[in-house]
Amino acid sequence: MSSGLILILAILVLGGVIATIGDRIGTRVGKARLSLFNLRPRRTATLITILTGTVVAASTLGILLGFSGPLRTGIFELESIQRRLRKTRGELDTARGQLDAVNNQKRQIETELNQARSQRQTAEKQLQETNQSLQSAIVERNKATSSRLQTQAELERNQRQLATVSDQVLRFRADIEQLKAERLRVIAEGEEEIKAKNAVIREREEQLKSLEAQQDYLVQEIARLEREAEGLRRGNVAVQRGQVLASAVVRIVDPAMAQVAVDQLLREANRNAIQLARPGTQEQQQIIQITKAEVEQLVRQIDNGRDYLVRISSAANYLIGEAPIQVFAEAILNQVVFQPGDVVAATSLNPATMSDAQIQQRINLLLAAAGFRAQRLGIVADTVQIGRVQNLIAFIEKIREYNQMIELRAVAAEKTFTSGPLKVEFVAADNGKVLLRSQDRSQPQN
Repeated sequence: MSSGLILILAILVLGGVIATIGDRIGTRVGKARLSLFNLRPRRTATLITILTGTVVAASTLGILLGFSGPLRTGIFELESIQRRLRKTRGELDTARGQLDAVNNQKRQIETELNQARSQRQTAEKQLQETNQSLQSAIVERNKATSSRLQTQAELERNQRQLATVSDQVLRFRADIEQLKAERLRVIAEGEEEIKAKNAVIREREEQLKSLEAQQDYLVQEIARLEREAEGLRRGNVAVQRGQVLASAVVRIVDPAMAQVAVDQLLREANRNAIQLARPGTQEQQQIIQITKAEVEQLVRQIDNGRDYLVRISSAANYLIGEAPIQVFAEAILNQVVFQPGDVVAATSLNPATMSDAQIQQRINLLLAAAGFRAQRLGIVADTVQIGRVQNLIAFIEKIREYNQMIELRAVAAEKTFTSGPLKVEFVAADNGKVLLRSQDRSQPQN
């Protein structure tokens, strides 16, 4: 049973008890004809009944107030509560109005936000397209810049080599003249000394011829590089004249396979030409041109079962996007040019009278002479490999220990074919006797 029902039951019981007591008191007072406050007995009985009813009402109200906090609050604080309620309702109405305004602003902001997002997506798409275009332009510019800088660097390097070779030519000519003068002075000193001087003169004359030939080659190379540099300054050169687009060493045992090998090289050359002249192009179209007569001649040349180095090269300079690209084919018999130990180039030096820079310069000159001779003999590789740099540094340090004129040779380190590359090692000798080598024979070259 809940506390509210108990409270109601208690009030009813108490009211009934008090009413019964009041009735009995009123009856007794009426029978006794008592008088209070000089009232008549009947009035006194009425007064007692009124007081009894008042006590019943007061006790009921007291019980309700004593046991019900909400009732006390409702009786004594009702007006304050109503005032706060009215104020709260007013504030609630104001808050609802503000909420409606905020909701309207929110909907407006969401609309503007959606528009901004749409505009941002459009701008991002445009930015991506712009970035892709910019990256493509940067890549093309970097390629052109790299090619131009590489050509310029090669031009400057060849110019320095030309200056070095020219100085060397002048020194050799002066040495020859001096030796000729000495030969005239020492004729009377003996036949053997004359023969020695003549041998030195012949060696110097051979070196002079080699250096003069190298000088002519460098002059031609500088002229070619200057022309290519001029072409690079005028536009983006994608394919340079003489650039090898495809190459391979082939041996055709079955003559019927010669055409297949040539077609495969031409397809490779076409793919490389597309990558160079039309970077980013996915379609595979024919952009190189070669005459049918050249192809047939090439097929007939290589179908005899011998080893050939076949190269497909560009016939001219071509800019990015330019097509068609004219090419030419050449087949070189891939035969042995140098055996291991063959002298490719030689020079002389006196470490006691030369600085480290001068020794390094003389070695660089020897390498240039070796590369020049390799090209004259038909080796197609552009570079001369010298093996491990650590071995060369140790070789130069050991050269510093000699105090007399020694002969410095660049000799083939292994069997070298026309297809290259040419690998050399340095040998220091005195009167034909080997003093030291740059390559450790117990270790293979890189």
